[in-house]
Amino acid sequence: MRKVAIIGVGHVGSTTAYTLISKNIVDELVLFDSNENILKAELNDLMDGQMEQNHQVRLIGADLAELKDTDVIIFSAGDISIFEGNPDRFAELNLTKTIVEEWAPKIKASGFDGIILNITNPCDVITQYLQELTGIPRERVFGTGTSLDTGRMKHAVSRNLNVHPSAIDGYVIGEHGESQFVAWSSVRIGGVPITETLSEENLTALDAAARDGGWVTFRGKGYTSYGIAIQAARIAEAILNNNHLVVPVSHFHSVEGCYAGSPAKVSQQGITGRFTLTLSDAEQEKWQHTIQTIHSMHATI
Repeated sequence: MRKVAIIGVGHVGSTTAYTLISKNIVDELVLFDSNENILKAELNDLMDGQMEQNHQVRLIGADLAELKDTDVIIFSAGDISIFEGNPDRFAELNLTKTIVEEWAPKIKASGFDGIILNITNPCDVITQYLQELTGIPRERVFGTGTSLDTGRMKHAVSRNLNVHPSAIDGYVIGEHGESQFVAWSSVRIGGVPITETLSEENLTALDAAARDGGWVTFRGKGYTSYGIAIQAARIAEAILNNNHLVVPVSHFHSVEGCYAGSPAKVSQQGITGRFTLTLSDAEQEKWQHTIQTIHSMHATI
């Protein structure tokens, strides 16, 4: 039985839950939220939403005992309203670190022995804090990292060059935040380096378009949900089905001493391989900057 728990069923958690159900990725789904009314409503709505499906997912209300045999915990607790008038991940950290401090002991006490996939922001720092407080091995605690940002980059490139996203191979790496960057030197379109197709000016414009993608959504509806939900679902699917998916998740880098987003192989065992991109000198400077940003944020805890 493929069993997933979602901690926090706000906009992101509930959309992730629906995505897991509609794509037939799970057999059992356990939901937790601090707002009991929201939790009850989402459980009821999700049950209604799967009525015409052949595959019926067993939906389970908040019960910590259920975590003992859960395969994956998706941690998506938070409060997007913290961003109103203050788009600063440091402000968000002041709230979300306390949520980790509340949940980590519960996860430990439950006997959970699976994999934690973190969505909660600031993703890299919160993922590291979850690992530190739960004591679960680093390879089994990781975050969605720059998977969504990479999707946004592919969206921008696809639209600009009029090619299908599947033809685009490359990654956004570093912090899931303002210091992230596209490793353009490694991006390929149909196997051809994008640097041979577009000028530096064009690439800078595409980088800005990719960065702005999230804010376009946020400014219009007050939150983002579909993009991150599909990334979380495909990563969860890779874990449950042992797909050995290569995706830019936030995982621990021993040399840098922190969690950051870069390509890694994901399977039932967690992170089973890491891929180091060959960066240009300018990109290497950006990498060092993003790592320092993550360290500075983590130090505030």
